[in-house]
Formats: sequence, C-alpha cells, structure tokens
Amino acid sequence: MSTIYDFSAEHMDGGLQAFSDYQDKVLLIVNTASKCGFTPQFEGLESLYQQYKDQGLVVIGFPCNQFGAQDPGSNDEIGAFCQKNYGVSFPMMAKTEVNGSDAHPIYKWLKEQKGRGANRWYQMELY
Repeated sequence: MSTIYDFSAEHMDGGLQAFSDYQDKVLLIVNTASKCGFTPQFEGLESLYQQYKDQGLVVIGFPCNQFGAQDPGSNDEIGAFCQKNYGVSFPMMAKTEVNGSDAHPIYKWLKEQKGRGANRWYQMELY
C-alpha cells in the first residue's frame, strides 16, 4: 500500500520535491487559487505554518485553475503574488489539476484514502 511519502511533485521553482522528505511530519495539503474569494486564506495558512512548523507541521500549496479559472497565472506569477501579498513561505508546488483524469497522483491517492481508518483524511475549508 502506498503512503503519501511515496509521491513527489514539481516545486513552483521547477525542482522536484520528494514527499519522503516530509517523513514524520504533519502535512496539510491545500489546493489554492490566487484570484478567488478565499485567497485571503493564504494569510491564515501562513500564520498556521509559522506557529506550528517547529512542531512538525508542513503546509503544502497546490495552485489549481480548475475552479472557475481562479488561478490563471504562471507559476512565477502565482509565487510572486503569494509572497508579495501574504508572505507565503510554506512550500508551493507547481500549478496542477486536482480533479479528473489529469489530477496529480497525490490528489488521486488522497481521494482513494478517504474513509480508510488510520489513513483517513478530511477536506478542510478555512473561512
């Protein structure tokens, strides 16, 4: 059976991020959009990350343009926006799809895990 640590994703800067680097960390994986009504959540996510990163929390953002075309920019544009407006320092992966047949393998795996005992995950909405 796979674990989250078996996956990797392209970092916003183009490098590859092995999730095995996050072994024994608590991961909060969030699909994000820089041009939606909930964009101010970046501030809360950054605050949460800063408060708990030394205790093992890693927030990981996955920009996605699948929901009303609310993240149309390039990776460079998204990264600059997040840093300039919200001081985002948590890891941001390259823009990807989170639904459908072209969804990133991590999102496909997460959806498969829903409701499976110890591997249970929950979608969180931060308002």
